[in-house]
Amino acid sequence: MSQEESNTKHATDNFSKMFEAFGDAISQIFNDPELKEKAKEFGKSAAESAEAFGSRFKDEDVREKFRDVGKAAQDFGESMADYFKADKYQQ
Repeated sequence: MSQEESNTKHATDNFSKMFEAFGDAISQIFNDPELKEKAKEFGKSAAESAEAFGSRFKDEDVREKFRDVGKAAQDFGESMADYFKADKYQQ
């Protein structure tokens, strides 16, 4: 397997794991059996989608868009952390 193929597989695996972790986290937050099942379906679907377009991860325009996605996810995570930090101090 070439380095580029290895990098693409790694990116695809990480993409799949991200959606699986997201679905799992959401289901745990709401602790709802129906939501848990939907989250699992979502994670599986996202993983299958990642496999389907994994070869596109090597395209520079796709990489740039995923950098934007990463930044948005980071911003969301930081805003949630700030929200819960502020909520903790207001109690």
